[in-house]
Amino acid sequence: MVPFSFAGHDLLALPQGALFWPARRALLVADLHFEKASWFAIRGQMLPPYDTIATLTGLAALAERTGAAEIWCLGDSFHDSAGCERLPADAQEILRALTTGRRWIWITGNHDRTIDRCGGEVMDEALVDGLMLRHEADPRETRPELSGHFHPKLRVRVRGRQVSRRCFVATPTKLILPAFGALTGGLDADHPEIVRAVGAGAEALVPVEDRLLRFPLAA
Repeated sequence: MVPFSFAGHDLLALPQGALFWPARRALLVADLHFEKASWFAIRGQMLPPYDTIATLTGLAALAERTGAAEIWCLGDSFHDSAGCERLPADAQEILRALTTGRRWIWITGNHDRTIDRCGGEVMDEALVDGLMLRHEADPRETRPELSGHFHPKLRVRVRGRQVSRRCFVATPTKLILPAFGALTGGLDADHPEIVRAVGAGAEALVPVEDRLLRFPLAA
């Protein structure tokens, strides 16, 4: 976990693509996309049906490691609004354990505007200790904001080959989390849609072991 400051708050960036907020003992993740494989399977495209378990297992490990008292999921936690109903029994068991004994909040996203029967609290957005938590960054928002939606990845060329890493995208007032889900793609961190959402002066942040690598993004 790599410490850094955002809008006056001390946060920890995790290489897995999550944030930990020590002052609240809060773990924040975005774009879990549970049951994406089963959504494709219904439509005839067969994918290995292990994405939800892989994502939940990784999230449970981070919750245990950080001792999180709160878990905030910043939208698109399910690939569609019926995804909760398709959760297999073993996934339900892991999720039930995660939502028991701590506060769990689902922020709704464009893929999962309705979430029910999966425990926890459901919100469209939330203002928490001065930070606005929502799914998609709002270019008009003047308050410090945490969001997801874009699945940012940084692609760089190293020794003649291209390397891709999930990354955070940050300005002084906006922080976009990468997708945490096991079966999610990614959008280039300097894509015009991301630049439009956060404005000029953005950086891609890549946590690596005990360092936070910073890459300026062209506007």
